[in-house]
Amino acid sequence: MSERSPKRTFAARPADPESWIKAPVRSSPRAEATADFTARLTIDVTADMRGRIKIAAFQRGQTVADMLRTLFEREFPTSEGEPR
Repeated sequence: MSERSPKRTFAARPADPESWIKAPVRSSPRAEATADFTARLTIDVTADMRGRIKIAAFQRGQTVADMLRTLFEREFPTSEGEPR
């Protein structure tokens, strides 16, 4: 039996972080339906705010992510004035 390396790592670091960050994620069928480039955004909200957001999304028949994407597209249009 071969011995394990005493240094364990979760994953190797990318040689070129910029290309790794901007690489499209294709791990699920849903990822293919979205744009080629997506990025995860993490924000801190209160438990009450999170609940209100989830309830609003449910009442609209949307996921929270889809509802927030629509909100961001409306509030932050591209330079041409139209959402992507």
